[in-house]
Amino acid sequence: MSLAVVSGGTRGIGLALSRRLTKLGYEVVALYRSDSAAAEASGLRTYQVDVADPDAVAVVADKIGPISVLVNNAGVNIDKPFLDLSVQDWKTVVDTNLSGAFYLTKAFVPMMDEGTVINVGATTGMRARANGANYCASKAGLLHLTKCLALELAPKIRVNCLIPGMTETDELVTRFRLDDPVARAQVISEIPVGRMGTVEDVADGLEFLVNGTYVTGQKLIVDGGQWMW
Repeated sequence: MSLAVVSGGTRGIGLALSRRLTKLGYEVVALYRSDSAAAEASGLRTYQVDVADPDAVAVVADKIGPISVLVNNAGVNIDKPFLDLSVQDWKTVVDTNLSGAFYLTKAFVPMMDEGTVINVGATTGMRARANGANYCASKAGLLHLTKCLALELAPKIRVNCLIPGMTETDELVTRFRLDDPVARAQVISEIPVGRMGTVEDVADGLEFLVNGTYVTGQKLIVDGGQWMW
């Protein structure tokens, strides 16, 4: 059975991606940083690691060994006005969202004869928003890292960027106050398909990218048509 690794793979979108890969026949190893309860509840084979630590990533990669699919999903946000962002706020977000994907890919690709790398981006990597300079910059960098890797790792390894839109997770509901009916209605009014995305919608996108053997260096936006880039 082929191995797949999903960083941030025990909660929210990451858990849905892990479970979809399991359904596709992969043995999934989910990486997590701190939520041991969620890791245990996932029922997956898990390793605790901070993807922002290159040495820790290298140790875990050696333990796991060769894989066929790498999903760089781990991410964090610390939203503040730019002038209030500390250097540590910047480093925490960029080191996790962008450097973490670099460290994981750097560790696993030399062990991959062929396969696919999928980086999980964000629409704010293409469209700026207020109070998210660190997050937006990290996701914009991740998109271009995807393209560079797709060029350099072809033809044996395909690299794509999966970009969820407004996907209903506990984290998103809290960030955007979507438990407020007025706020929820405003968001939905901007989505042509007329509803929030689900984690299964994002997993459908992952399945396409895993199986799409003639697709590399691309961004797949799963957002119900909210942003038509």
